[in-house]
Amino acid sequence: MDWLKPSALAAAMTDAGTKKAYLPAKTIIVTGILSGMFLGFTTTLYLSAVVASGSGLVGAIFFPVGFIMLVLLGLELFTGNAALLPYARLAGKLTGGQVISGLALVYVANLIGSLIYALLFALASTKFFTTAPDPVGAKLVAVATAKVVPYMNAGAAGWGTALVKGIICNWMVSLGAVMALVCRSVIGKILAMWMPIMAFVAQGYEHCVVNMFVIPGGILLGAHVSVGQWLLWNEIPVTIGNLVGAIAITAIGLYASYGATAAIETDVQAATAD
Repeated sequence: MDWLKPSALAAAMTDAGTKKAYLPAKTIIVTGILSGMFLGFTTTLYLSAVVASGSGLVGAIFFPVGFIMLVLLGLELFTGNAALLPYARLAGKLTGGQVISGLALVYVANLIGSLIYALLFALASTKFFTTAPDPVGAKLVAVATAKVVPYMNAGAAGWGTALVKGIICNWMVSLGAVMALVCRSVIGKILAMWMPIMAFVAQGYEHCVVNMFVIPGGILLGAHVSVGQWLLWNEIPVTIGNLVGAIAITAIGLYASYGATAAIETDVQAATAD
């Protein structure tokens, strides 16, 4: 049986969150760096599709590629872990300190990977800064500016808007990490993950790790945004929002729904299920 029942999914989420918390620091750092690079790469794929088609919806169809690849490879991503580690804490498998330290470490690693890809892309887009950015690079500059300046100009309302967009975004992204556990087959996992990731991108919500690439990359290519403005008007409120969306909606919501029913589903149970 390819699909896990809610009780089996609850057990799988607990197990996944627990295992992530006990990974060696070196593993978290390396896989976290790779995840940051993967999300940077998939963002430029998205931008390439937008430039070629003129449609953000077309770009959103392609964006899940990087997320799917990193999940299938078992890499570590802050926004997915922000649901799975707290879920394991709710199940009594982790301490609060383990959740905080695990999330902090992967966040820093994702940032490093995102900045590495930002530099690589900027070098490729400008032929080592000897020409103006290519069309995808120019689009990145525009997107980076749009992710900071309108929020900044709106003041407190803009800061709050970035936070709310972060909440909605990581409700969907953390569900993508959960949906990867719903299916056993690779094709089932791919389709299950694709749906929520495409949905958040198509609606323009804010993802803190994606923005770790987009805004620094845009700054490297000439966006009139400072590092301080990026942090204050995007990265900080979006990160807080991503945490709220993952913990309050995905982790607490699913634990309240199914946590008490958690049971490992064996092959025999799956085969004989109604």
